[in-house]
Amino acid sequence: MTRYLISFNDGAMDHIPGEEMPDVAKASHAVVQEAVNAGVWVFGAGLERQQASVVATDGMVTDGPYPETKEVIGGFAVVDVASREEALAWAAKIAVTCRCAQEVRELMPDAEQDDMLRQADRRW
Repeated sequence: MTRYLISFNDGAMDHIPGEEMPDVAKASHAVVQEAVNAGVWVFGAGLERQQASVVATDGMVTDGPYPETKEVIGGFAVVDVASREEALAWAAKIAVTCRCAQEVRELMPDAEQDDMLRQADRRW
């Protein structure tokens, strides 16, 4: 299985009238439940609209993103599926319920991290 990041830009849902947001949330949660039931949901969340902090390699903290940044992520989901086509199918479901376009990117595999997580699961 391969993990994919499905995301949308901040402001992508601004066109939705406030009174329709409860219906959007309900539909979105139904897709999340479907993905959980299918065993492909890893994690997802919307991001608060706020200025990000950037921590440099020397530990210095500055405000970001920088003014030249055109787009920032407004929300995301991570799914673990067998193919890119399956990730695109989940992204399509999310796009319909969130009423905005979704970007799909494959995450790089990390077998060592997966082993760490499996070992941590055994401790609980």
